[in-house]
Amino acid sequence: MKRVKAACICQTLHFMLKEDVVHSYAVKIVQEEVARYKASLENNRTQYKIISEETQPDDSVIIKIIKQYNTSPVGDYLN
Repeated sequence: MKRVKAACICQTLHFMLKEDVVHSYAVKIVQEEVARYKASLENNRTQYKIISEETQPDDSVIIKIIKQYNTSPVGDYLN
C-alpha cells in the first residue's frame, strides 16, 4: 500500500491583460485578479509560497508559486 507523505505543485501563472479594453482599465483588472487569486488561497486555507511576482513591461503579472496539492500534507516543500 502507498500513501502520499507530502505533495505540492509548482506553477507559473501569467495574469494577462485583456486586449479589448483601455490599457489602464486592463491593468486594474489584472491587479484585482491577482488579489482575488491570493485571497482565494487564503480562504481555502491552501498552504503556499510565492517564489516570485514580477510585473512585465506590458503591466501583466507573472507569479511563480509552490502550493499545497489538494489537501495533502506539504512536508518541507514550503520551507
